[in-house]
Amino acid sequence: MTDIIDFSVFYERACKRKGGEQAMLALMPKVAADAELTKTTDDRVLSLMTRCIFRAGFVWQIIDRKWPQFEEAFSGFVPLYWQQVPPERLEELAQDERIVRNFQKIITVPVNARMIVEVSEEHGSFSQFLASWSHDDQVGLLLFLKKNGARLGGNTGQYLLRMLGWDGFVCSSDVLTALRNYNLLDASPTSQKGLKQIQTAINHWHRETGLPRSHISRILSYSVG
Repeated sequence: MTDIIDFSVFYERACKRKGGEQAMLALMPKVAADAELTKTTDDRVLSLMTRCIFRAGFVWQIIDRKWPQFEEAFSGFVPLYWQQVPPERLEELAQDERIVRNFQKIITVPVNARMIVEVSEEHGSFSQFLASWSHDDQVGLLLFLKKNGARLGGNTGQYLLRMLGWDGFVCSSDVLTALRNYNLLDASPTSQKGLKQIQTAINHWHRETGLPRSHISRILSYSVG
């Protein structure tokens, strides 16, 4: 990696591409303060996890449109129930026309419910655990989700954090292009080395500008194309 370029280069380019600074800033993702984040209940965390998993490799709009039916089929995603759900219940869901009947994704729900319950027993709730995790170490949090959950590796874990309002980056193709254009990423973005290179750049620009990391990530994506 080379020296990290001043973020104003990306900021000015994003403003120009999006019709000015105010128009560009209006497109920034919402960042939840810790007090707001910790209000997210464990059932909502499991719901968002499952939603991100079903979105992966599928048409997002279809999943989002059907989500009220998912909520109904999964009885509100209560982790204490799903962590020990009978196998027959999962088999029934695989035939349930209210949802997308992908059994490999359906069986992630008990695994992720178990992770949420175990974390909550130690931290009070999963959202309190997230609020206590340093934003300087998103890589460590992503590795935790991948290791302890199911199908939360890659961009799925990143989109989950974004939907929850946790302040972090998303490795979209445009973000990766922006970083590579300035030799700030020379490893696979799915490797620990690559993720740490991305984290280093994002953290540097956060200290430089005071902008939330999720905004830096979005601005990078708007600066190319």
